Parts: sequence; C-alpha cells; structure tokens
Amino acid sequence: MATLTQLRQGLGQVWDTVIEGWNKLTSRATNAVTRFSPPGKAGKKDRALELAESDQRSIGWGLLAAEVFDSRNKIIVRIEAPGMKRSDFDIEVVDDILIIRGEKKIERESDKGRYHAVECAYGSFERAIALPAPVNLDKARAKYRRGVLKIELPKQKKTLPKNMRIPIK
Repeated sequence: MATLTQLRQGLGQVWDTVIEGWNKLTSRATNAVTRFSPPGKAGKKDRALELAESDQRSIGWGLLAAEVFDSRNKIIVRIEAPGMKRSDFDIEVVDDILIIRGEKKIERESDKGRYHAVECAYGSFERAIALPAPVNLDKARAKYRRGVLKIELPKQKKTLPKNMRIPIK
C-alpha cells in the first residue's frame, strides 16, 4: 500500500508541474498568439478553397513573439518573423498602438509525399502592440534582418495623435 500512496503522490507532483508549466507558457505567450488567415490581398478571389490539405493546416493560430523594450529615449519592438521579406510587412502607428501586418507565404520542400506535422503558420496576419509612451513617428525606423523585425520609436515629449506608416530598410 505504501507504494501505491507514493505513486499517487508522485503523479500528483508531476501533474502540478505540468499545470505550472502550462500556466507560465500561456501567460507568456498570450499576446504572441496571432491569427493567420488564408493568404491573398483584399479584393482577390478567396483562395481558402484552393489550398491543399497541408496548406489548410498551416492557417489558423500561430506564434509571433515580440519584445517591447522601453528606454529613457525610445521604445524598441522586436518581432520574431522568420522566412519573410521586408516587402511582406506593413507597419503603422495609430494613436499609441503599433500595428504590424504581413503575409507569410507558404514554402514547400517538395510537391511529392505528404507532411505529417505542420506547426508553422502561414498566411496574412495582424499584430497590435500597445506602446507604453507616445512616440515621434517622424523619426521612427524599422529593420528586418535574420528573421527579426526591429522597430525603433523615439519617444515624443508631448502627445500629438498622428497616424503614419513606417518604411522598412
């Protein structure tokens, strides 16, 4: 009987560890989870029906992890978005919200055979990040290198609500 009690206690500890890990993961990734829609621009024929089964599995929810660093003079936002090009992004600030839109295109290793795991997300996405302070949009810069989009937003001394697109270099 002592062994059965020990086994129950051990399983209880394992379950507690799993729950703790899940809670930490969901709290850290809550904002990073992003909806990926079927690829294509507005106004074009809906391509969702044309997509292969493996393509359909890659549309839905995916991870678009971000870091927001607030220094004395500027806010730096880093977004992990591997496999994209500068032209795949559209960046805009509306009031104190940074909006990043883009489209991650489907890449295939081969047309023969089939995928057994599709964990990469593809398609159009939009990510909104609340900025901790007003920013000077005239001096904002963005770079995309090695799968990371880095946006530098100098802080504004006074609040001036503006909307502006940020070009990527």
